[in-house]
Amino acid sequence: MYSSTTDSITVTVEPVYLDDQSEPADNHYVWAYHVRIENNGEETVQLRTRYWQITDGRGRVQEVRGEGVVGEQPVLEPGDVFEYTSGTPLGTPSGIMVGSYNMSTDGGGSLSIEIPAFSLDSPYERMQLQ
Repeated sequence: MYSSTTDSITVTVEPVYLDDQSEPADNHYVWAYHVRIENNGEETVQLRTRYWQITDGRGRVQEVRGEGVVGEQPVLEPGDVFEYTSGTPLGTPSGIMVGSYNMSTDGGGSLSIEIPAFSLDSPYERMQLQ
């Protein structure tokens, strides 16, 4: 698992290789990643947008921006936890994801919350960043 805390918001990510959805012979590898967002602060926050940078084993970068996560813009009061699972395909057996969430506070402020970098590695092939 990978974890980071920014402004009392802790983001933990656990990637899982999806053997049943991957086709290594066709250079198609798929991972799910489970995200846990914890509000350890004293102010209510709402997740507004997400940003992901996905880099495959050949160094090709894909950026993903959008509103919310999995169709939601969750509100987290102090002590609240929000969890979701999503996924990503790659054309290589390894890669890295990193990103951020933009959150608004009850007081009208804006927070950029770090999503920790995490590794995507097929358990069947040696990691080869090229």
